[in-house]
Amino acid sequence: MSDLDTLEREIRGAIEAAADEGAIEAVRVAALGKKGSVSERLKGLGAMSADERKVMGPLLNGLRDRVAEALAARRDELKKAGLAARLAAETLDVTLPLRAGALETGRIHPVSQVIDEITAIFGDLGFAVAEGPDIETDHYNFTALNFPVGHPAREMHDTFFFAPDDQGERLLLRTHTSPVQMRTMEKVAPPIRVIAPGRTYRMDSDQTHTPMFHQVEGLVIDKTSHIGHLKWVLEEFCRAFFEVEKVEMRMRPSFFPFTEPSMEVDIRCRRVGNEVRFGEGDDWLEILGCGMVHPNVIRFAGLDPDEYQGFAFGMGIDRIAMLKYGMSDLRAFFDADLRWLTHYGFRPLDIPSLVGGLSS
Repeated sequence: MSDLDTLEREIRGAIEAAADEGAIEAVRVAALGKKGSVSERLKGLGAMSADERKVMGPLLNGLRDRVAEALAARRDELKKAGLAARLAAETLDVTLPLRAGALETGRIHPVSQVIDEITAIFGDLGFAVAEGPDIETDHYNFTALNFPVGHPAREMHDTFFFAPDDQGERLLLRTHTSPVQMRTMEKVAPPIRVIAPGRTYRMDSDQTHTPMFHQVEGLVIDKTSHIGHLKWVLEEFCRAFFEVEKVEMRMRPSFFPFTEPSMEVDIRCRRVGNEVRFGEGDDWLEILGCGMVHPNVIRFAGLDPDEYQGFAFGMGIDRIAMLKYGMSDLRAFFDADLRWLTHYGFRPLDIPSLVGGLSS
């Protein structure tokens, strides 16, 4: 009797001392496991006489049951204490303001937004999007676009050239998106109506120029297009992009090797401080260059210029973004300043559409 009482006191002491569920499990194994102190005594019943078993059997079974009850009770206490501790540590003050999520704090760069706006407008006019490589050959960047040998644009001070290869040919970073014209005409049979937005590169850097910038090129090739179609397309684009009721444009003679005739396009505007307002005023602002595709370019593409004709236009995406959204320094576009992007950037779900408004 005294031996069992002592064992029970020891087990109960260990149960009370258990500080967590892991410790209480260790006590259970030590007492009631296969080799536990109570289990070992129960195994000894088989070696006892019948009279001894009648006495010790109830005592040992009673001890086992009491130990099991004590273990279960202590386990419940520890679970409740653990839950209370977690609730205290993980308390959430629902009166605190929520942290802004990624959709709230994230911003779309103005260049990406303007490219989406341009794509939405020209997509509505029936234009597809064409792409080409940033690293170009001299043929596609210059020769196929009717740039004569010795043209200033081929010189090192304008163009980023790579080292010559074994054959003496030099690749380069494209200086405009016009090479996409030629690549498209080589792959797609007329009629062709595409725009080609993308990165371009020139050796220039100041408030309104950067070594890497963005352009969009437009190309139409068919059998009947003419300058009237070109003017209408540009008017519709400017009206939709600058979100004004009407625009007044003028075309001035210019020169581009890949178009003939070539023109610079101005749009009527009014200047109010640093702000430019389109569709009103008595001032003019140049926004893009355009012209009818030169017969030599059509011929380089393997088409007959006596059968096919078309027009092309190009503009700086960064420049028209600055004009529309009132940005004064192009270099800030590429500074990766989070404060600037938070101010000028667009919310991720503000997807441009002609129905909902481009910049709403």
